[in-house]
Amino acid sequence: MTLRIELFTSDTKRSIEFYEKVLGFKKILSKPDYDYHNISRDNVHIGITSAQKSIENHYFRPELLTSRKGLGTEIVLEVDDIELIYNQVKKSGHPIHDPLTKRNWGLTDFRIVDPDGYYLRITSR
Repeated sequence: MTLRIELFTSDTKRSIEFYEKVLGFKKILSKPDYDYHNISRDNVHIGITSAQKSIENHYFRPELLTSRKGLGTEIVLEVDDIELIYNQVKKSGHPIHDPLTKRNWGLTDFRIVDPDGYYLRITSR
């Protein structure tokens, strides 16, 4: 079993640019007719699609177009070299929501927010 998450975004081009430039993902598939794209890095797969072009009877409609994105969800990316990724994000100029911190539960992480408001925690053991 593998996991692919799908993010409904207001601007797919902007989202793809964020995940490529800030986090090092690569686009592996595009379906321009649907404004759907698949990006990947290592074993992480993310589908990026247009919220406006989502199907009318989708479970998230109509709130998908008006509500805060990702509310109640934290996207956690586990990496081998947290300092390398942290410095990569800092170098990109993208704002860091919570800086690199060693947590009481033994993990080290930092947190960022993507252009649509999806909350990402990048962590390492």
